Amino acid sequence: QVQLVESGGGLVQTGGSLRLSCAASGNILAFNVMAWYRQAPGKQRGQVAYITSSGNTDYADSVKGRFTISRDNAKNTVYLQMDNLKPEDTAVYYCAARPGLSYDFWGQGTQVTVSS
Repeated sequence: QVQLVESGGGLVQTGGSLRLSCAASGNILAFNVMAWYRQAPGKQRGQVAYITSSGNTDYADSVKGRFTISRDNAKNTVYLQMDNLKPEDTAVYYCAARPGLSYDFWGQGTQVTVSS
């Protein structure tokens, strides 16, 4: 069973930066896509960014130019660099892996809180 473990969340002031990590128990090259999602209180979970096995990336409009997703295949880890954070970025951030057509594997989430 694949396990995804997020880390790197915390409390940061507006304009600050955080780097989230998602460590997989298996080879991440086995996944077509890996992604970061987030869920704020009272809101639905939404995709923040994804990266394919070939390195293609895409971002939600709300984070374009501020967040960067990357992967280290040797470490089986995916990262989310978050810069110029805003209070509206406050949420629980989840890592997800898609071996086929759906995101079958999820991490437990890490809290990101941005104070104004």
